[in-house]
Amino acid sequence: MVFSSLVFLCIFLPIVFILHTVAPSIKIKNGLLIVASLFFYAFGEPVYVFLMLFSALFNYAAARIIDKSKSKKAMLALAVAVNIGLLGVFKYTGFILNTINGAIGAGIRVPEIALPIGISFFTFQALSYVIDVYRGQVGVQKNFAKVLLYISFFPQLIAGPIVKYRDIEAEIENRTVETDSVATGLRRFIVGLGKKVLIANAMAVAADAIFDATSADVNVIGAWIGAIAYVMQIYFDFSGYSDMAIGLGKMFGFHFKENFDHPYISLNVKEFWRRWHISLSSWFKDYVYIPLGGNRKGSARTVINKIIVFFLTGLWHGANWTFVVWGLFHGFFSLLEELIPKLKNLPKLVGHIYLMIVVTVGFVIFRAESIGQAFVMIGKMFAGFDFGKGPMSFALQQFTPFFIAMLVVAVVASGGLNRIQALINGEEGKSSKFEIASYVLSMLLLFWCILRLSSGSYNPFIYFRF
Repeated sequence: MVFSSLVFLCIFLPIVFILHTVAPSIKIKNGLLIVASLFFYAFGEPVYVFLMLFSALFNYAAARIIDKSKSKKAMLALAVAVNIGLLGVFKYTGFILNTINGAIGAGIRVPEIALPIGISFFTFQALSYVIDVYRGQVGVQKNFAKVLLYISFFPQLIAGPIVKYRDIEAEIENRTVETDSVATGLRRFIVGLGKKVLIANAMAVAADAIFDATSADVNVIGAWIGAIAYVMQIYFDFSGYSDMAIGLGKMFGFHFKENFDHPYISLNVKEFWRRWHISLSSWFKDYVYIPLGGNRKGSARTVINKIIVFFLTGLWHGANWTFVVWGLFHGFFSLLEELIPKLKNLPKLVGHIYLMIVVTVGFVIFRAESIGQAFVMIGKMFAGFDFGKGPMSFALQQFTPFFIAMLVVAVVASGGLNRIQALINGEEGKSSKFEIASYVLSMLLLFWCILRLSSGSYNPFIYFRF
């Protein structure tokens, strides 16, 4: 388990922030954040903290060797192999062996290997650092502690966003924490917490109920309730964590790039992926798509490159064929939009409906426990016309007052309110009465979240398992 949410909010975070604020030098501040980050991770993963330490040490050494070696490509290949190898062993061993057993009946014993929290995130961060050193896009860091801080920094350690070393190198070396930055960072953190505790958790109740129900209990209404609930759950769950990480980063003097830009207002799949999980999309673009040749080697090669990227994007999310199919599903529509340009230029309303149908069906595949369950749920969404007493009663049970209220908030918030978003991001004027009111409301929101957490309504963040 990751830190108890109340322990984090009421004890860990205040102590670390106060100590960081009063620390007299950047060296002490960095040392404090390293200790706090390792403690934070070890609290939930006491054994795997050593895996993260190994990852940081190995990649630090690999970058140093690449910087000095004449065989840079060989060392880079080794670094990539070790990083992907570790990720493969801990995340995909069971998946690979189960696939082999299912395909040929080999009967290979499948070991039970616990998945280290956040391994996909800190592995990709470490890889980006080594590759950027190889490319000469960032200077090699000779101080191991600074590399360790980059990889282990607790706000974004376990669920992103994926931060490139070059984006925070200067702030690791030297940073100042302004009062305004702390205030806007704290407000951003609270908004992210509210997204998770209030909206995402409310959506999770309905989504879990529908996806865990038997096929006979779900009709077209129930299927769409579950699908829409999960679409909102995953967005507010993950964007909420990103808001919290970005807000915490500001409080400690770091400025992380945005990870979401209202993806549900998109009009096509290509635009959706410019707005959804931006740090992952840009990672695959920089370190997979472009090195493969991007769109520079002809249309056939471009198609292959995109298929590879969407396949890997799906696989990155988890060791299950549902994630792979979800990635390829989005890849199919991305390629379809290239072949039929009119799909990218539909009237706004039509384009939005098209995009949301694709996204919703895609997330049903993503959420399902198996491909079979995904097909059953999708079938119910489009052909589940059973309006008997049982399925109707089950569907209507999901419409609790709190669920309805949070669903309305979710729909409005996901649509993008520019002024409110600018306020949350700290872009509004300092003298704005609206801004002052927002701080008061954020404190009330924090109190509400603490009450909800105290009642035991917390669910782990979805992306913790990736």
